[in-house]
Amino acid sequence: MNKFKKLTILHSNDLHGDFLAENVNDDLIGGVSMLSGYVNKVRNEVPNTLYCIAGDMFRGSVIDSEFKGTSTIEIMNAIAPDVVTLGNHETDYGIAHLLFLEKCAKFPIINANLYIKSNSVRLFKPHKVLEVDGMKILFIGIITESVMKQARNEGLVGSFLDVHEAAEEVGRICDAYNATDIDLTVLLTHIGFEEDKQLAAMLDPAWGVDIIIGGHSHTFIEKPEIVNNIAVVQAGIGTDQIGRFDLTIDTDNNCLNDFEWRYVKVCPENCPNDEAIDKILASYKNVTDVKYSRVITRLKRKLTHPGRYMETELGDLFCDILAESLALDVMLLASGAIRNDSLGPVVQVSDLAECFPYDGDVRLLYITGKQLKAMFTYVFRDEVWQGGASGFFQISKRLHVKYDVKQRKISDFTFDGEPIEDDRLYKVGMQQFHYRSFQKYFNFPLSEIEGNHPTRVVASSARVVIEERLSECQNIDKEIDGRIIIKE
Repeated sequence: MNKFKKLTILHSNDLHGDFLAENVNDDLIGGVSMLSGYVNKVRNEVPNTLYCIAGDMFRGSVIDSEFKGTSTIEIMNAIAPDVVTLGNHETDYGIAHLLFLEKCAKFPIINANLYIKSNSVRLFKPHKVLEVDGMKILFIGIITESVMKQARNEGLVGSFLDVHEAAEEVGRICDAYNATDIDLTVLLTHIGFEEDKQLAAMLDPAWGVDIIIGGHSHTFIEKPEIVNNIAVVQAGIGTDQIGRFDLTIDTDNNCLNDFEWRYVKVCPENCPNDEAIDKILASYKNVTDVKYSRVITRLKRKLTHPGRYMETELGDLFCDILAESLALDVMLLASGAIRNDSLGPVVQVSDLAECFPYDGDVRLLYITGKQLKAMFTYVFRDEVWQGGASGFFQISKRLHVKYDVKQRKISDFTFDGEPIEDDRLYKVGMQQFHYRSFQKYFNFPLSEIEGNHPTRVVASSARVVIEERLSECQNIDKEIDGRIIIKE
């Protein structure tokens, strides 16, 4: 009996409802039809093939949002991944709805550390053992509290706080299954690439973890990072590419003997269309096309949002619309709420919905100048520039801030061209999501803000406000005006 056996693992992460192929420089790229076609092709050509997804199947497209994930589950059922772990956006439609979607899924969804706070009962199975050609492959699903924002807001569900606790849980599961002749152990995580490397470094080699397949940070890599003899990988974002491991397993010693890893471009040269997926997509797209194809406006040019940690044209545009429409002194809009890197020049309802998918209430808070400065000092903390922490905000035009990274201080902070007054109350708007997580994003007690003046909801939908204002105007332009200046 041959002690060395071959295994191929295909993997995706952060699909975000990226269902449709796109023309990029006259090349057709991505989409779930060709992605599924490639998975089917490899399954037919390579007998020992598994396909897994490291979180965030949901959100990012009108097809997903319109049907609240049920469309995504039907499409994924047709692709038939062998195992999937949860990402933070799996909870966007609420925990109860996620549990409903899990019942609709015909594939296993694993997570080791989401639990009900009142009785510490896990919401999902923590792991899955898949048997392939006599080999036993252990998959463990991991997420941490830092990325579980929506679940935390619901208050009923908890998760591990950090990678240290996650490592301990991995150890417990591995110890429990090592005796069952596990040949390969894979962590399916959704915590970010840097955190994956931290997690790998903490794992005891005796636990036998061989591979970490991650998500959340949308990281593209040239080759796997080897940390503590564990291969750490991630497949970027969306369906334009898929990760591929070709592994040789030592079944006598229950370990990984050798591997090759690479990206595969999802394009017609590599991937045939899957007609079954095309048919499912068409049924959903016909519905959304009728509702979302209406033209809202034409911008003067394409406006951009090239990165989260800088002032952007789209950030300026959206903040200014919300501040002016809602009579705010300052609008704070999280950069991560803008999901596309550009918009326009022609803007359809579908374009705005995909660019700004995380809609909700806008909350008015009364914040002193002193408090506002403390909030921004935290927003610009070292962690942002060192690794890209979440919680960077776009701001409306009446507020200007300059921050010196080396000196770690705000060097200039003005409102209408005048220095911010410590004791003055400013009317500040933010989305309900960030209001609910105020302490996390600003390191400041919300109770102190609410002690200034009662807060209230001033709009039930930020996107509707933006859409209505855009529909009233044509040829809108917005150039960066230096309202956020970062001195490196």
